[in-house]
Amino acid sequence: MIVTLTANPSLDRTIELPGPLARGDVQRATAANQDPGGKGVNVCRALTGSSASSLAVLPGNDDDAVVAALRMSGIEFANLPIGANLRSNITLTEPDGTTTKVNEPGPELTPQQQRELIDLLLASAEGAQWIVLAGSLPPGVPTDFYARIIQQARLRFGSACPAIAVDTSGAPLTAVMSAGADIAPDLLKPNAEELAELTGAGTEQDLENDPSLAAAAARTLIDQGCSAVLATLGSKGAVLVTGDECWHATHAPIRARSTVGAGDSSLAGYLLASSAGAQPQDRLRQAVAHGAAAASLPGSTLPSLDQTTPAAVAIAPLALNPSKGG
Repeated sequence: MIVTLTANPSLDRTIELPGPLARGDVQRATAANQDPGGKGVNVCRALTGSSASSLAVLPGNDDDAVVAALRMSGIEFANLPIGANLRSNITLTEPDGTTTKVNEPGPELTPQQQRELIDLLLASAEGAQWIVLAGSLPPGVPTDFYARIIQQARLRFGSACPAIAVDTSGAPLTAVMSAGADIAPDLLKPNAEELAELTGAGTEQDLENDPSLAAAAARTLIDQGCSAVLATLGSKGAVLVTGDECWHATHAPIRARSTVGAGDSSLAGYLLASSAGAQPQDRLRQAVAHGAAAASLPGSTLPSLDQTTPAAVAIAPLALNPSKGG
């Protein structure tokens, strides 16, 4: 079982445009769809599509549109009623894969609701293989929210604690990595922008164009206590650093249609392979295969395992110099 927490879920509406976005003009969409969203929810959508056991934990009333969409999609979930409507997000995709997102802030969670949400997550995670903490935090939630969850999970479960993965950005990400080695997650999944911001090791473009630089930056997070870092580099693939080993993986060229959920799909692919007992290189292989499959699908469609092509992923080891990094 893989249990995800989405503290700031959303109803994601994706609109496909026939050409480049023209600001100030009227454009007719070629297609539109809506799905329950938020990073943890997306991970569960991808896992459910591959018949993997997962549970999405989230705030939201029983009759909220996001909760209703989860129910209709057949995704297992546990929701905490909060007496307010969840947010809606809009994504515009262009034919070349360019994606523009407009995200609402989401409803505020009171301190009591935050405690109840943590309690619901930990109760749901009993016996799970993974706990995934993913996405932004809603208004009213302090930036150390994920760090507090990790601490409470490890105190509650001890040596039986599920492995913990974190996929977030900005202040919540910094707070997790500033809380000490005892709080560092088992898996951190930044993209190039987040890795650059967190480590100071160059720009997003620098890391995407230089996998060795990205690996060196990720190694500094291993030194801070993370067991593994999966850094996604957009069209340049991904690197995985674990202990003193590192690999770079790339997928054969695809026609990108939408990058919506590509990073979440990469994380789902990694977790699928990990749950099946795969070695690190094959976890990376499936992560990149899942991310590429997501980018090749329209709108917010997420791939199932049989829609991925791990055989199209090339993996090369990278030499790590521990003195490099931000």
